[in-house]
Amino acid sequence: MLNWFNARDAVDVGRALADQFTLRTASGSAARGKKAAHKEPAKALNQLLRLADRDTRAQGLNLYQRAKLANSFKWALLETGIDSEMADEVTRTLVLHLSMTQASSAPAHHSAAAPADPRDSSKAQQLFTQGNDYLAQGAYAEAIGCYEEAVELNPRHADAIHNLGAALCRSGHYQEAEGHFRDAIGLRPNFSEAHGNLGTVLRLRGHLADAAVSLRRALKLKPSFVDARNNLGLTLGLLGRLREARAQFNQVLKVAPRDADALFGVGLVARMEGRFDETGAMFKRALQTKATMPSTWAGLVGIRKMTPADRGWLERAEEIAASGIGPLQEADLRFAIGKYHDDVGDFKRAFESYKRANELLKEVADSYERDMRTRFVDDLIRVHTPEAIAKVQGGASASMKPVFVVGMMRSGTSLVEQIISSHPAVHGAGELAFWHDAMGEREAVIRQGLLGEAARAKLADAYLRVLARHSADAQRIIDKAPLNSDYLGVIHSVFPKARMIYMRRNPIDACLSCYFQHFSPALTFTMDLSDLAHYYREHHRLMAHWRAALPPGTILDVPYEELVSDQEGWTRKILAFLGLDWDQRCLEFHKSERPVATASYWQVRQKIYTNSVGRWRNYEKFIGPLLDLRDLGS
Repeated sequence: MLNWFNARDAVDVGRALADQFTLRTASGSAARGKKAAHKEPAKALNQLLRLADRDTRAQGLNLYQRAKLANSFKWALLETGIDSEMADEVTRTLVLHLSMTQASSAPAHHSAAAPADPRDSSKAQQLFTQGNDYLAQGAYAEAIGCYEEAVELNPRHADAIHNLGAALCRSGHYQEAEGHFRDAIGLRPNFSEAHGNLGTVLRLRGHLADAAVSLRRALKLKPSFVDARNNLGLTLGLLGRLREARAQFNQVLKVAPRDADALFGVGLVARMEGRFDETGAMFKRALQTKATMPSTWAGLVGIRKMTPADRGWLERAEEIAASGIGPLQEADLRFAIGKYHDDVGDFKRAFESYKRANELLKEVADSYERDMRTRFVDDLIRVHTPEAIAKVQGGASASMKPVFVVGMMRSGTSLVEQIISSHPAVHGAGELAFWHDAMGEREAVIRQGLLGEAARAKLADAYLRVLARHSADAQRIIDKAPLNSDYLGVIHSVFPKARMIYMRRNPIDACLSCYFQHFSPALTFTMDLSDLAHYYREHHRLMAHWRAALPPGTILDVPYEELVSDQEGWTRKILAFLGLDWDQRCLEFHKSERPVATASYWQVRQKIYTNSVGRWRNYEKFIGPLLDLRDLGS
């Protein structure tokens, strides 16, 4: 009888299901309201119900346990900010589904829960132990083989499934690793290490918001989980939430003052805040504990210009890169080695290093699908015609607070944001993921027609709340997300009075600079010169459409080359476009102490310089696929 009332596992499953549901709807659940359950069942409810089947298959939940699962699920949703009506509706659907499946398949569940052949279990445990030995030695291929055999003999061996994911992760197979971590969590919902490693692999794959959810779950289950706390700090830093990131690292350092990962993390935060001396000091402290730490060794290059006197750094970096480290770690070092050679003027070796770095990233990234990108641009141009946009009425906001700075990555968007945000009436919010996430969820809709009045109103309200969290009293708030270039028609339909600044840079310089940066693997087009050329042409085509489709005065084109040669002239034009009075502080943007979480953290701390104009000519003999972009001009 007491076992009938034991609902601890059911409660854990309910919370884990809520985490997974929130993860899939994190970017827009509050804005969408309860209609999400009807409009996007394949993306939300169906995935939830499949997870529920998997996670409860062996438990044979009774009525009381199902009720406790549902209650924990609902409250976990509400805690994350899900709308109460939506939480009620999704919970009712989940309860009904579990009641039907548990009743109809109880015998099968009982069979699935039956113990495996003891001889198989014993052999699986031996293989698991052997796999652990291989994993400790860094023999990942051998470890993977052992774990796979163990799981084949005992499919419910959660530790073997988890360690298989760990071995795959360390050998660079991040997508496969993610699946195994999720499977381990399905078998053991309170498996803190699996939640932590899932968060880490999601960060490595560029899914930062999802990573933070998993890492917080790991820490809730195990507050002393140092690796998860450091990884949460890194994730929050990449999201631009520097105060929270620093708090995570400092919490680790309170109990482990020499923890190399935490020291590195504090250095990263200092770097984003422009305190480069502190960054160097923290990196050196980290290296005192972990002398061959790839990320820290690579980080030393990003805070100053290298010279031939730094030859010792190069030799050590080459040794570490060739020591059998993981592909992302090696890529980090190869990008840094490329910068060293570029700084000292050895452009052939620089390009070779950058090429090697990008080839390593390709091993862990999804392929860039050129046809899909072309069809996406075709659909947006077909739907968002000047006539259709002109007819949009209702649901829009009259706010002029948002300012959208867009352009190809590495085109000067961070520079312009830094200039404008030096004005006392302006706040720079950095690269907000709002529109990319919201439009990703509505991609099928925006490719078929303009958003309806209700959808526009909800987006306007949700976005203004996001901006208010960044600044309550700023006259203008800058959203500097280059990928917003894709959605200017949609954004205009929601904020028709908002101003948009498009940074236009020589396409070869912009694309080459992308190729030289260690971007997230999620940006699949940045790792191949031909892919970059294709992406830029589609970007150029779409921007030409937005200029023609949106009302005059909505978009201001700012040529990067002219901005750096006539800073004051263009700064005056930009401020006038935004309806702001002139302020001398905008010419001294490099003195601003605002944090910068993008790849331009160093450049925007310097005075305007022109030596990046025409940089591509140093690499002309190596970049054939990009040279065809010359016909597009600047």
